[in-house]
Amino acid sequence: MRQMAENRVKQDLREEKTQELEDRGGVSAPLSLSQHIVLVGIRNAGKSSLLNTLFEKEVAIVSSQPGTTTDPVLRKMELKPLGPVAFVDTAGVDDEGELGKARVHKTYQRLENASIVLFVTPIDQPPKQAEKKLVRFLKGSGKPYLGVLTFADRQPHVEKLDWLKTEGILTTVRVDNRNQKGGKEVREALARLASSIVPEPTPLDGLVKAGDTVLLVVPIDSAAPKGRLILPQVETIRDALDRNCSVVVSKESELDDTYRNLRERPKVVITDSQVFRKVASILPLDQPLTSFSILFARKKGELDPYLASLPILDRFPSGGRVLILEACSHHRQPDDIGTVKIPRLLRERVHPNTVVEHARSPEGIDLSQYSLIIHCAACMLTRQAMLARLYRFQQLGVPVLNYGLFLAWANGLLPRALEPLPEYQISYARYFIARSLAPLPSV
Repeated sequence: MRQMAENRVKQDLREEKTQELEDRGGVSAPLSLSQHIVLVGIRNAGKSSLLNTLFEKEVAIVSSQPGTTTDPVLRKMELKPLGPVAFVDTAGVDDEGELGKARVHKTYQRLENASIVLFVTPIDQPPKQAEKKLVRFLKGSGKPYLGVLTFADRQPHVEKLDWLKTEGILTTVRVDNRNQKGGKEVREALARLASSIVPEPTPLDGLVKAGDTVLLVVPIDSAAPKGRLILPQVETIRDALDRNCSVVVSKESELDDTYRNLRERPKVVITDSQVFRKVASILPLDQPLTSFSILFARKKGELDPYLASLPILDRFPSGGRVLILEACSHHRQPDDIGTVKIPRLLRERVHPNTVVEHARSPEGIDLSQYSLIIHCAACMLTRQAMLARLYRFQQLGVPVLNYGLFLAWANGLLPRALEPLPEYQISYARYFIARSLAPLPSV
């Protein structure tokens, strides 16, 4: 059974990877735009059975053997009024041994990225120490959560009910997974929590209004996926159409003719950051211009941490280390932006002795050893996940930029690239203050 469960987990991870690739091509609602609902509790609490109950079919392996779910298992659903959601089944928070500790750590990582948490607990058992620790974490996180009492066909344990009342967990749903009863009630309770979730902003929030023209500059280079546009471009086009704007798309090689042939001036031009300099040289100086990556810096996080980090580029130490973080896997080309273009610009514009390293995730890395982190646009992460990363960087005191902000700076396009943003004046003023006050960083 253990081997069977492990094989299923591997299949789940393959399916999640396939889903990520489909999302990047715009085939389905991207995981990065889905609300993540994390199922968490002790081993054998009935989390995987609850997942089957919610979907009214078998989508997760169920076993009475503790530790069947070894890695997070993800399944997607459309749940009104939440829209696209991703249910994440996790390993038990009371898992044991060295491998068990790693699984518990992974579970808590998923909780940090959750929009809503389903705290799954057996109604017929007294509270375990791992559950008490978990509830303390949930109450401190500020995330909306719902208590799901499983094994509702059994006699409730008085100590469990008293503990839930003492902890203030008054909103609960009882579920009988054996007979698949209670799934509808859980879905309805989740729908009622929709108003407590702050929605992720869209790329064009505050930039345009109905009737405006938006010009997108989309290079088709060796890194462009064959036959598809990348996710930030797709999301921006859809957002413009939802706002009743006209959308014009051009390659940078055709931009001069495209721009001159427009009947009206675009409200904003949005370009891929890699061709920032060329695009800026073609457009009039008073044409509002920004990049997809800068729009995603505010969509997936907040601009202030990035702007507060810009002064490090003017005072970078010799031998300083830079970590370039990318949130997705892709086949790297000879002119790859993260491994080739940005490192070259760092050594040309920042310091020739800059040490550049790369990673897909910050997990397991001593981030305090870096003078700067440069993050990708994070289009494959949820806003919750990116905010958690930014908070971690800030706690460690490590400056962080994203691709768009760095490339705008390297090409001499600040503050121009920020001017279309409604929060530009306050945010950029903070940069100038930080630039004048920032001390020389240590290596």
